[in-house]
Amino acid sequence: MYLQMVGLNKHFETKNGPLVVLKDIDMNIKQGEFICAVGASGSGKSTLLRQIAGLDAPTAGEVRIDGQTVTGPGPDRGMVFQHYTLYPWMSVQKNTEFGLKLQGVPKKIRREQANYYLNVVGLTPFAKALPKQLSGGMKQRVAIARALASEPKVLLMDEPFGSLDVHTKEAMHEFMLELWQRTQITVFMITHDVEEAVFLANRIYALGSRPGTVRKEMAIDLPNRSTAVKRHSRFHDYRDELMDLMRQHGREALAV
Repeated sequence: MYLQMVGLNKHFETKNGPLVVLKDIDMNIKQGEFICAVGASGSGKSTLLRQIAGLDAPTAGEVRIDGQTVTGPGPDRGMVFQHYTLYPWMSVQKNTEFGLKLQGVPKKIRREQANYYLNVVGLTPFAKALPKQLSGGMKQRVAIARALASEPKVLLMDEPFGSLDVHTKEAMHEFMLELWQRTQITVFMITHDVEEAVFLANRIYALGSRPGTVRKEMAIDLPNRSTAVKRHSRFHDYRDELMDLMRQHGREALAV
């Protein structure tokens, strides 16, 4: 397996004792898959992503990428956040090059790689623009280009389309599928949006709450990946099953 979480547990110490956020998380992801982890508030989605990114250490268990244990952040993982985290004083080009610059990549090479990925995300004409001159969807495309420019093994996405309006979000979903099909990069994305997960993912891990645990693993098999598939009965079946599961987990969490 390319990306693995093995017996992953995470708790935080509080004045009332340990707060268990993640419990016994096991996930196995193949190279080139598009995986979504879906869960409501309290399911530990962001904490899980931080473990994979190496921004926080697990209490027990481990994360492995290509057989190597994750011990901290690294260029093998690109990260895209819900908020664009672009530097407002830098051009689109400079923002895209920034990670490469931190890695000490020579100017000529980082310019070539940034240019390539700006072309991949369709923003070459805006290379000299500042973030304030871009729409929300375009800003997120810059953030994705920046993450891809370092050519990571895994692209991690933290509810990347959560702050976009409905129409922009739909356009970004189609863009993301095209990008994934073109690059064949391994994607691990967290979201609370069930329809988004069903539309984008090959497989979905549904997380229960308090503590976050894997309650269900669901393979998604749809006839096509255009917006029209959202009217297909199979799409509705996947969505409804996940929604029912999340509602059940919500009732269980409230009863604790």
